[in-house]
Amino acid sequence: MISNNINLKAILFDMDGVLFNSMPYHAEAWHKTMKKYGFDLSREEAYMHEGRTGSGTINLICQRQYGREATPQEIENIYKDKSTEFNTYPNPLPIEGAWELIQKIKKMGLTIMVVTGSGQLSLIDRLEHHFPGAFRKNLMVTAFDVKFGKPHPEPYLMALEKGGFKKDEVIVVENAPLGVESAKAAGLYTVAVNTGPLANDVLLEAGADTLFSSMQEFCDSWETFKEEQL
Repeated sequence: MISNNINLKAILFDMDGVLFNSMPYHAEAWHKTMKKYGFDLSREEAYMHEGRTGSGTINLICQRQYGREATPQEIENIYKDKSTEFNTYPNPLPIEGAWELIQKIKKMGLTIMVVTGSGQLSLIDRLEHHFPGAFRKNLMVTAFDVKFGKPHPEPYLMALEKGGFKKDEVIVVENAPLGVESAKAAGLYTVAVNTGPLANDVLLEAGADTLFSSMQEFCDSWETFKEEQL
């Protein structure tokens, strides 16, 4: 349960798989691009790396397969091609329940932030279109802001710094195990929403404090959640 000492002022949302149904496209783009460059990364494994920076994912697979760091040129080429491949797919739709939940949160006067390991400008730019007035660019943490991606706590610690919040003033909404690990490493209460193919246990073992089967379930349960937990 959330500690009664929490004075909730902000909700920190991951983006892919929480706000946009983009992970199937990311998984396909990673699989096809890595295969093109001679690396083995299945679509299923791509979900386990969700939240990691692109360079971090490329480096991890390169170290595993060839026992070396990926070169800066390899990272640049692979991520550029992955982004190009991702942008050939239809625009990902918002996750069902996300906008409704955000409206409920806004009515409470809470600050809403995005903390994403993504560097996909196409998605970042569409936040305002799909979630008008919800997010401010100066209160976003993306792959362009951090040195260490998830599961390192840096993204969420940076969000606290950008927003001027203390650890006991925020909760995190994540759908990926690495994202959950990142938030918990930063000392933050974390709600996991399982919007992908991973088993619930994967998110719970990563440290999630509360688990919902979807963003819609979390939205529908919001009033009860805040009354019982906050």
